[in-house]
Amino acid sequence: MDTTAYLERINFKGSLLPTAETLRRLHIAHLLTVPFENLSIHWGEPIILDDEALFEKVVMRKRGGFCYELNGLFASLLRALGFDVVMLAGCVINDRGKFGPEFDHMALMVTLKEQWIADVGFGDSFREPLRLVNRWEQKQGKYAYCIEEDSSGRLILTRRNENGEWKSLYRFSCKPYQYSDYKKMCHYHQTSSESHFTQQRICSLATEKGRITLSGTQLIITQGCERQVQELVNEEEYAEVLRVHFGIEPH
Repeated sequence: MDTTAYLERINFKGSLLPTAETLRRLHIAHLLTVPFENLSIHWGEPIILDDEALFEKVVMRKRGGFCYELNGLFASLLRALGFDVVMLAGCVINDRGKFGPEFDHMALMVTLKEQWIADVGFGDSFREPLRLVNRWEQKQGKYAYCIEEDSSGRLILTRRNENGEWKSLYRFSCKPYQYSDYKKMCHYHQTSSESHFTQQRICSLATEKGRITLSGTQLIITQGCERQVQELVNEEEYAEVLRVHFGIEPH
């Protein structure tokens, strides 16, 4: 692991001591520089769950990826810096309120004096790691998060405003896994017509004041409470948005 190149990729400067504050700053830096995207699936690029292949893609070619790629590689960086980190399996809730299968998502657990959940591969979600404490509201800006435990594992819930209802993001267990355990679901998300990742292209990146997202042919820019939507009319416009806003050279 070339940690210097990785840290340059995410524009990180500061202490590298394995502390909660370093973890927090690395987490935020990653989300502000490495997009959540599924372009490889639509460009016919096989996704290989291997540190060397992911480093070449995300760091050297300045691409993004989805959960297995981004959290897998982030775990490798954290280990290289001296953190105690393991990969966790998650089940994401869908639009119908049903949880997906195990290994539908990868998240990370980092153990310091306390345990933390880190996740740089879930799109628009928590920007700072969450303390692994049950039923404790953790506020981040205008959003709040909470972890609850039930008979099937732990749930991460979010509330988007003070009076809003809590909604589940995904369920996870604290059992550690390896890349090979995610292989089947990673293949499913690359190939199945039922996977939402094969339905349309997505590329999304957090910004200091909001988020910029390419969803299908729509460019969506949010800043605070303002939301702008632009319909892209052709592949030339799409390619230009990828270059300008995400630093990705299109195929």
